[in-house]
Amino acid sequence: MELRQLRYFVAVAETGNISTAAMKIFLTQPALSRQIKALETEIGQCLLERRAHSVHLTPVGEGLLREARELLQHVDQVLDRVRGAG
Repeated sequence: MELRQLRYFVAVAETGNISTAAMKIFLTQPALSRQIKALETEIGQCLLERRAHSVHLTPVGEGLLREARELLQHVDQVLDRVRGAG
């Protein structure tokens, strides 16, 4: 699992739409879809219920979203401290 995949997942979860999230993070929709699918494969669970024009989080996806937000916030804080120390 890569941090960027978690960031991508959070973007999709927050927008509720893969195409919108792709524009927000400057990726193509197919590339973002592949990254989310790779994350689901690695976890071994479906994270999103895909619908015609939107996505909804599965219960596993909701849990990952909470954990991912905390983890990414911690990573950002560590980077800020390290950059400030140099």
